[in-house]
Amino acid sequence: MATVRVDGLTVAYDRVGAGPPVVFLHGAGDDARIWRPQLQALADAFTVVAWDEPGAGRSSDVPGSFVLADYARCVAAVVASLGLGPAHVAGLSWGGTVALEFYRHHPDLVRTLILADTYAGWKGSLPAAEVRARVKGARRMPAAPRGAFDPTLPGLYADGPPAAYAALLAAMADAVRPATLGRQLSLMAETDQRDLLPTVAVPTLLLWGEQDVRSPLTVARQFHEAIPDAELVVIPGAGHVSNLERPEEFNRAVRRFCSDRS
Repeated sequence: MATVRVDGLTVAYDRVGAGPPVVFLHGAGDDARIWRPQLQALADAFTVVAWDEPGAGRSSDVPGSFVLADYARCVAAVVASLGLGPAHVAGLSWGGTVALEFYRHHPDLVRTLILADTYAGWKGSLPAAEVRARVKGARRMPAAPRGAFDPTLPGLYADGPPAAYAALLAAMADAVRPATLGRQLSLMAETDQRDLLPTVAVPTLLLWGEQDVRSPLTVARQFHEAIPDAELVVIPGAGHVSNLERPEEFNRAVRRFCSDRS
C-alpha cells in the first residue's frame, strides 16, 4: 500500500507491476479490492494502481463538502505520485464519472480513458423518472439504523454475485461507510457531464456488460456517439460489475487497448 496526502486527507492506493501506469477508480460502495482480478492479471505489463477514494477503504473520511472536482484533485495527486507521466485512467460506474471529471480538470495527466458501465452522472445519462427513483433509494440507504444498513444497490449483476468473489464482496460491503455512500449517490444524482463528452480528445474505450440494467447499453451508445472516435466493447453475459463477472474478457480488452496506446 502507498499513500498520498491531499489537503489534509490521506489517500491510499495499491500499486503492483511495472510499465505504463493504469489507474483504476472503483464504484460507489466499493474500494480498491474490487480491482483485485485486474491487479493480478495486468501487472506483468503495466504499473497497475487501484485507489481507495476518500471515504473508502484505508483512506480518510470524505468531507461532507466534497464535490467531484475534489475527487479529481485527489486522483491527480495519486497519478503525480507515481512519477510515470500521464496514465491510462479506468473507472467503473461512479468511478467512471470521477474519471471524466478528472479529465475535465487534469487532461495533461490522462493518456487514455477506460469507462466501464458508467454514467455522465445520473442526471446526464438516465431518464428523469429513473433519477428520481434512485434519489429516493439513495436517501433511504445511508439513513438506515445501525445494523440495518445495506449498501448493496439493486441490479448489479447479470446472474447474482460471482461465487468466486463472494467473500471479497461481503468484506467490502461490511466496510462501506454510510456517509461516503450518501455523498457518492448524491453527487451522481446531481451530475450532468454531457457537455464534457464531445471534448474528450484522448483515446477512449467503453467497456459495457451486455446485461447491465443499472447503466444499460442505451447509455453506452450515448457515450459512443458523443465521444469522438470512442471504441465500444460489449462483454457478453456481464452485468454492471463487468470486471468481476467476466474478468478475463475485461482484462483482455484493457490489455489490448492500453498496449496499443502506450
